Amino acid sequence: MATKTRAKTKRKKTTIRKTARLRKTVRKTKAIRKEAAKKAPPPVAERTKAKPTAKVAVKPRPVSQRTQPETVKPPSSPPQPTAEEQRIGVVTHYYSHLSVVAMHLEPDTTLRVGDIIHIRGHTTDFTQKVESLEVYHAPVTEVRPNDDFGLKVIEHAREHDIVCKVRS
Repeated sequence: MATKTRAKTKRKKTTIRKTARLRKTVRKTKAIRKEAAKKAPPPVAERTKAKPTAKVAVKPRPVSQRTQPETVKPPSSPPQPTAEEQRIGVVTHYYSHLSVVAMHLEPDTTLRVGDIIHIRGHTTDFTQKVESLEVYHAPVTEVRPNDDFGLKVIEHAREHDIVCKVRS
């Protein structure tokens, strides 16, 4: 049993020695930093003194040459479908890793595989043919307004983008 206690005390001594060494190195680095700060030149703002500049008289521009502030445009309303298109719904979510949109269909509308749709929004504007529709991960050929479905798209779409069916 005597060997066990010796081993424990030996460990404690080495631990104390290590922490003492660490404290010394911390003190040394703090002292080195203080000395370096004393020897370092002052910051740029303190070193440079502003030189006096000559005052120049500035003539005001005539009223005809003054720039007028631009009028602020009101936010644009959402894009409206053209005569060749029928609004069928709105994008509710876009899954970027799948390139799939979740949509909410308008009442009394349907969407089928093979239909041509036009998705428009603030920064979105593309037309594509519907090639894949899924309801709860099961492929379907037609969806109705109350179905929760996903639609594979060819470009990035955003929430609140308008989806229109192109009449052919």
